[in-house]
Amino acid sequence: MLAFRTYLKLIGAVVVRPDLWVTALRSAKRLVPRQWWRHGSHLPLPSRAYVNFRLTTQYGYGVDQPEIADIIDYLEWSKDWHSTGTSMRRRLHKA
Repeated sequence: MLAFRTYLKLIGAVVVRPDLWVTALRSAKRLVPRQWWRHGSHLPLPSRAYVNFRLTTQYGYGVDQPEIADIIDYLEWSKDWHSTGTSMRRRLHKA
C-alpha cells in the first residue's frame, strides 16, 4: 500500500497545479472503490490490489512507492486525452 507520505507528496504536487485539480479529482473518483466505507476503510483510497498491479506494471517487482512525477505525467496525459473530445477518440479507435 502507498505510504501516507506518498499521498501527502502527491497532494502537494497537485495543489500547486490548479490546471490538474479537476483531472485529479476525477481520477481519484474513478480509483476509489464504490461504497469504500462499507469495507472497513477509513479513507477513500484505491484498493491495495489495484495499486500493487499498477506499481508492478509501471516499475516491475519490488517497487512499493511510485514516482510523484510519473503520477503528474499521467494526470497531464489524462487531461489532454479528455480535452480531445469524444469524436476525436472515436476516430482514433476506428483507424
